[in-house]
Amino acid sequence: MTELRPRTVGELKATGYRPRTVKEEMRANLVRKLREEETLFPGVQGYEDTVIPHIVNAILSRHDFILLGLRGQAKSRILRQLVELLDEQIPILEGSEVNDDPLRPISKYARLLLEEHGEDAPVTWIDREQRYVEKLATPDVTIADVIGDVDPIKAARGGHILADELTIHYGLLPRANRGIFAINELPDLAGKIQVGLFNILQEGDVQVKGYPIRLALDVMMVFTANPEDYTARGKIITPLKDRIGAEIRTHYPEELDIGVEITRQEAWTSRDGVLVEIPDFVEDLVELVAFGARADKRIDQRSGVSQRMPITVMETIVSNAERRALRHSEEAAVPRVSDLYAALPAITGKMELEYEGELHGHDKIARELIQGAASHAFDQRGGGADVEEIVEYFESGGVLQVGEDAAADACVRGFEAVPGLLELVEALGLAPRDTNDGVRAAACELTLEALVAQRRISRTSAGYTRARREGPSHGMGQQGFDPGSLNV
Repeated sequence: MTELRPRTVGELKATGYRPRTVKEEMRANLVRKLREEETLFPGVQGYEDTVIPHIVNAILSRHDFILLGLRGQAKSRILRQLVELLDEQIPILEGSEVNDDPLRPISKYARLLLEEHGEDAPVTWIDREQRYVEKLATPDVTIADVIGDVDPIKAARGGHILADELTIHYGLLPRANRGIFAINELPDLAGKIQVGLFNILQEGDVQVKGYPIRLALDVMMVFTANPEDYTARGKIITPLKDRIGAEIRTHYPEELDIGVEITRQEAWTSRDGVLVEIPDFVEDLVELVAFGARADKRIDQRSGVSQRMPITVMETIVSNAERRALRHSEEAAVPRVSDLYAALPAITGKMELEYEGELHGHDKIARELIQGAASHAFDQRGGGADVEEIVEYFESGGVLQVGEDAAADACVRGFEAVPGLLELVEALGLAPRDTNDGVRAAACELTLEALVAQRRISRTSAGYTRARREGPSHGMGQQGFDPGSLNV
């Protein structure tokens, strides 16, 4: 049975209700979750020992805070999950635009309602989702948008003079009263708008333009910002930054397995009508491309390489494998290395290049990242493996052509011509004997691509062929990528 909520101020008082601030409310709910060992911020991975403890400390301290980090580091997701620390429902005076507490009203509308109806003043209840207000900061945001302004239409319809408080059109901040107000990309907010936030962060009130009143708002203020924005587009003015309780730094996944888990969680890989099977070494390969890009000196690391890169790459390689499976009526769509080259648009669009990188070009760098990732993915499983028989085959004039759109069974028949190749991927556990042809083909492609990256064999438009002898490798190793630092 649905619990009956008090519907008047008198009924609410009879329950023993006592007002409390939103920061007290969030603190109390957080304390309960910690005692009951509930998961905080479900779905946000890799921050358990770094970012989340700092957020917990800020909330326990009743501080406003800012998340500072590069793009694609789950900043907005974290802010939106703060809603879970609010009560499921709270009472407000019916009709209030600023969520007036029935026992502690701040607006003239609420005060008049209580004067007229007293204990019978109507009360309604709002869900916690209605108490989260988010605004993307853009240069065209005005004080009226955030705080409020005169509303001539309200004045005309109500017969009020313009100085009457009842003619106020409330901005987003007053409408977030008794809730959470989030501003994304704070540096993009014009300086004069940032000045308008001073009072709410320090004294807990705001002054609406043109009115001799101050609204004593009860708001949890949270922000996000990208460090690059401080010089590229704008900055957080010093007095505002000083008023924000905590500056919490976010980061990209520090371990490969965390990155794989995030991509696995976020990427859309389940397709209707087609079974999708993604080998674990392909998952590592996709993530290694992103890790390599974050260490490549030719890529602008101030802009960062978003976690959206491996997510979109994974979705694209699955789609390419799905297209191939449908074309050949295969039971399972299994992504392989060649599908990463089909996903080049998902890679190049996520990279901002330095001057040296511009000289090489997005496409060339992306191809080198794929080769370097293949080399590291193979070494993680086959480091020290004897590949001389495979290399000897190509050095003695052998050539192998593998088409991107070739069926898995056709690829395996081709790989059988390379002495020791299928036996090697089976011995390394990349493709056990009882696995399907799609996984076996993917494992063989990984092995050959790694040999290409290591300059043991070559790949041209004619297929895999004899080893190249010219020049050093330009794989991820030369760009400072250290696979030994990864926890695979």
